[in-house]
Amino acid sequence: MNSVAPTTPIPNPLQSQSGFAVPPGALEAEIDELITHYPQKRSASLMVLHAIQEHFGWISQEAVEWSAHKLGLQPINIYELVTFYPMFRASPVGKYQIKVCRTLSCALGGSHALHKHFCEKLGLDAHAHGLQTTKDGKFTVEFVECLAGCGTAPVMMCNDDFTKA
Repeated sequence: MNSVAPTTPIPNPLQSQSGFAVPPGALEAEIDELITHYPQKRSASLMVLHAIQEHFGWISQEAVEWSAHKLGLQPINIYELVTFYPMFRASPVGKYQIKVCRTLSCALGGSHALHKHFCEKLGLDAHAHGLQTTKDGKFTVEFVECLAGCGTAPVMMCNDDFTKA
């Protein structure tokens, strides 16, 4: 008989959000409407997550559980989407979100130096992967994949505004 060695649990990068609740009204109505656009509830998963993130700014553990319940799924089915797709944030972000493109054209145009500059000015680790938020919660800096501005590299976004760096 083969024995299975004990393993360490898989880390959960999602943070808890105490008091999480989708407010009755506009957001819940929007989500209900989104679900009607798909032949199966499951197919609305990404759109539901986008709506939640747009409202709350990020996706918490409780948001994953709520979404799974709403769509008749297991939480793992939503968790795997949140942790796979880089457009979903698993932690709160700052009021100002600075996204620096790191793909080839921008890297050749100096995006790594730009990212380093922001991190140094804001007291963040320029070598860390993923998004980082300042202690005061005001700024979030992250390297992102292509922002579709290769001809004007390097490019960045501040919140939803596209900017040539």
